[in-house]
Amino acid sequence: MVKQIVEAAENGKIRCDACPVMCFIADGRSGACDRYANEGGELIRVDPLTIIEGTVSAGGKIVPFMPDHPEDEWNGDLVNARKPFITAVGAGTTYPDYKPAPFIVSQKQNGVDMVTVVTEGIFSYCGAKVKIDTDRFLGPEAAAVRVDGEPVGHVMTGEYGSQMLSLGGVHHLTGGSKKEGRVTCDALLRLCNSEAVEMVIDGGASIIVQAGKAPIINGAEEHRMRVGCGSATIGMFAKQWKDMVDEVVVVDDHITGVLSEHQAGKLLNIAPTGIKIKGRRSTPGRYFQVAEPGTGWGGTNIDDPLIILGDFDPKTAYPGLRMLMVSTTGEQYGYYILDDQLRPELQTLLPAPVQESVEIIAENCEPALATVLFMGGAGGSLRAGVTTNPVRLTRSVKEALTHVSCGGAPAYVWPGGGITVMADVTEMPSNSFGYVPTPALVAPIEFTMRLADYEALGGHMEAIIPIEQAIELAERKVAPTQGSWPTSERNFKWGA
Repeated sequence: MVKQIVEAAENGKIRCDACPVMCFIADGRSGACDRYANEGGELIRVDPLTIIEGTVSAGGKIVPFMPDHPEDEWNGDLVNARKPFITAVGAGTTYPDYKPAPFIVSQKQNGVDMVTVVTEGIFSYCGAKVKIDTDRFLGPEAAAVRVDGEPVGHVMTGEYGSQMLSLGGVHHLTGGSKKEGRVTCDALLRLCNSEAVEMVIDGGASIIVQAGKAPIINGAEEHRMRVGCGSATIGMFAKQWKDMVDEVVVVDDHITGVLSEHQAGKLLNIAPTGIKIKGRRSTPGRYFQVAEPGTGWGGTNIDDPLIILGDFDPKTAYPGLRMLMVSTTGEQYGYYILDDQLRPELQTLLPAPVQESVEIIAENCEPALATVLFMGGAGGSLRAGVTTNPVRLTRSVKEALTHVSCGGAPAYVWPGGGITVMADVTEMPSNSFGYVPTPALVAPIEFTMRLADYEALGGHMEAIIPIEQAIELAERKVAPTQGSWPTSERNFKWGA
């Protein structure tokens, strides 16, 4: 366990200064956050300090490359099989950041002297962006998302085959009631640690979200992410349908496609069928607003697709005309033939080629998942733990001289002011996140750069230790994120 310096004690209790709560902790007990404890009068970080190590720790086999080659020169290792990388998971904090970060470690990367600064940031200004792969209606845009009755975020926009949620943020963490802040922090903690969280959306659905798992909507597990909108589906499969049926309608909440009118149908010489769609025509073969959003066909509120059709034009339509209606996931479909009055009659049996076509749509749907991205701003006092001149760290990050990672996972840095980052929680080591009862989320963050660049931005040079010294404290080794290594040259402007 990583030990922290104790600066105050009272009545046999030591004072933890890792967050603004400043708990006094008795021997054998932990603080309010469960992250720090008093062990024999020493303040220890409870969770293990975690390093990322390559193939060796994973039990893989390494074939030596030029065994006699000097170790400080490139040895052909493209996957960092022998190198460790210290993460901030379990490293601790230095609140209020008037002192250097818990670990500032040096190591060589292909002959280049590198420095990594790690700290577990306390994020009062943070949240999660959640992508839920489903066409089903989750709730009106901007509707509140609630956990245990408390608002923890809101519905954002419907994107391509997904519904988006924005959860957390400073107004829910600190701007509402104490309960709202506590519930929001707990929900974020569980989501970011890839645990399941049940939510209810005002005017919408009840959902269970877990990073990397299929969402559960109103008690039903979602299986498929739609293959595309109705128009895209027409484009993808029009050739298959050309001699199979006379008309295809792909029902979709966003864009319903009609084969005979669609550009793909025109190029394939599909004859007009006299079909009429009740909806707002956008361009040929593409219709908006054929129905309201819902949990029915193609993310609409309809169970019978025929209600989106008007009467067939008798000047063009004819008895025996064959029509397939299908949703964008292939979960709903119907095969119809026009009778003598030009009314579609549902057929109980699909011709084998039509059935196969529907199955191909379903096959092309990817598994429906929930994706959780942690989003936090590291532009505040946290930077003082890295450098004596904090704005230089911001500039160094923007200039791609400093690489930012979260628990070793790659972090997307937003343009604009500050250091606002976003990271996929499934790429981070398990239980990377903690909390403090202020309330705020605790998340790992690492800054990696060349030694010369660290000195230039006013780094705490006196606090640098070799990575070998830091590794002596490491208690957990995990495999690296696939295809990502924080000290790799390609992360930096000078190595690009």
